[in-house]
Amino acid sequence: MGSRPLTAVALLTLVAALGACTNNKKGEDEPGVDTNRQASGAIATDPKDSTGPAPEVPGAAKGGTVTVIRQTKISHLDPQRVYSFVGLNASQLYARRLTTFKDDGQGHVTLVGDLATTPGTDVNKDCKTWQFTVKDGVKFEDGTRITATDIAYGIARSFDLSLTGGPTYIQEWLAGTPQFDTKFDFKNNKTALPPGLSVPDDKTLRLSFAKPHCDLPFAASLPATAPVPAAKDTGTQYDSKPVASGPYKITKNEAGTQITMERNTAWDPVTDAVRHQYPDSFVWSFGPDPVTQTNRIIADGGADQTAVSWNGVDPSLVSKVVGDASLKDRIIQAPTPQHFTLTINNQRVTDLKVRQALNYAIDRDGLIKTLGGATFAAPVTTLMPPATIGWKNYDAYPAGRSGDPDKAKQLLGGATKELVLAFPDDATNQAVSTHLKGNLEKAGFKITLKAIPADSFLDETKKQDNPWDMYIGSWGADWPSGAAILPVLYDGRAIKDDGSNNGASYLNAPALNAEFDRILALPTEQQGTEWAKLDEKIMRDYAPVVPLYVQVMFTLRGSKVDGVFVDSIFGSPAFVNAYVKH
Repeated sequence: MGSRPLTAVALLTLVAALGACTNNKKGEDEPGVDTNRQASGAIATDPKDSTGPAPEVPGAAKGGTVTVIRQTKISHLDPQRVYSFVGLNASQLYARRLTTFKDDGQGHVTLVGDLATTPGTDVNKDCKTWQFTVKDGVKFEDGTRITATDIAYGIARSFDLSLTGGPTYIQEWLAGTPQFDTKFDFKNNKTALPPGLSVPDDKTLRLSFAKPHCDLPFAASLPATAPVPAAKDTGTQYDSKPVASGPYKITKNEAGTQITMERNTAWDPVTDAVRHQYPDSFVWSFGPDPVTQTNRIIADGGADQTAVSWNGVDPSLVSKVVGDASLKDRIIQAPTPQHFTLTINNQRVTDLKVRQALNYAIDRDGLIKTLGGATFAAPVTTLMPPATIGWKNYDAYPAGRSGDPDKAKQLLGGATKELVLAFPDDATNQAVSTHLKGNLEKAGFKITLKAIPADSFLDETKKQDNPWDMYIGSWGADWPSGAAILPVLYDGRAIKDDGSNNGASYLNAPALNAEFDRILALPTEQQGTEWAKLDEKIMRDYAPVVPLYVQVMFTLRGSKVDGVFVDSIFGSPAFVNAYVKH
């Protein structure tokens, strides 16, 4: 990939049709959202694409403070532990990675070198050995030069199981097993490196794998590859104030209430192809619910003139926002890759016909209305969201827009199947689960709802012995490839007793696992169509989940902040181009 001969545009382009989500029709009072736009992914092969400065944003000016209002705190700031959408986008401001995405906010992304001069070199053209060269001029906030050793140390510390929460791709690939901690004990070997990770010199980082991993340049875009100076690593305490390598540094962290980021004077825009440093500071303010956020941004008073609502417009206020012509230019809206499912615990619901009946029973049209309409969601019947490279639309269990309860009853053979549906105890998931219960009970099921505290829901459902038959599930791919979706969620070899990365469906099919290995070994540009074929095969042969919908981001900004767009990778507000209007 990175070593591919240059083409006329010096890009290896991978195009996917972001096709119409099934039956996606907006209501008359709702703003249009283009779910038919083309999504494309590319890996830059010309080093010039990875150099800065990033092109200036038209109309942007320096100065001021941008406030981001969010209901709940950011769970982790430590780059090796960051894995939430808010953490991934917030960390772009202070933690640089080996690679990152140039993003036009319209679904067109290009992977470029961030701390590295390119998105990586496939040394032997077999995807087993990857090499990165660190750019000149990249520094930590204290002015110290960032070296390959600092990046390698960051990767090494991600093997420490006490630093949980972050992605595990690179650890598993280096170790050759999901139980990566059995191959490298970081706590007792802090001056050593994991197997396969080496630093030939201060500017060179090399990763060697036993198996091909052609998606490594994508995986390297996650903040797990951010540099950490070993002398300043405070273990679990590093979470409160990591050392910055990006355009902003964390200057104040009022636990659970507010985080302040100010300009990092050691950051050099010449080294950065993506980020800007327009505002003097960013303030992340936690607490207000979506109704409060929306009303504050509508009122547009004081500091809220330069604020952005992270959580989006509350459904109860959609009509008010859409009906106010003065707010039209302040709406930020785009489809996202965030994909929601009714996830079935395949260890407990072992009968394929029951899982197929669940798929026929769902009224997606009613579900979208429950969520607030097409302003907020678009129905899907595929395991991968439409924004995925190579995506192909299909419906393995066609039940129309409102479900087919008779077909579901037929599959159940007249029996009443009793199941427990667990859901996070917030208002949205309460409404969704109540809707699903109604659908399923019309189709011959008896459903018991079980509310789980939202802040522990993921941990609880990832315990292999959890006592629930189904749960509301969601997944946002870490990059727009099936490799970041299907094997992550459905490879049974990743199932663990506690903290499984398998997407809580607990599907474990050896034939599927072998297919994951086969496709992952293909060059990235050949994988897209193969993932699409496997997507359909999984649904037809196993029906491990019920695909429900993809989220649409619909939020507001104040009248004096601009440059904010919906990130094409994570579907959340992105701030690398943000600026305050003067």
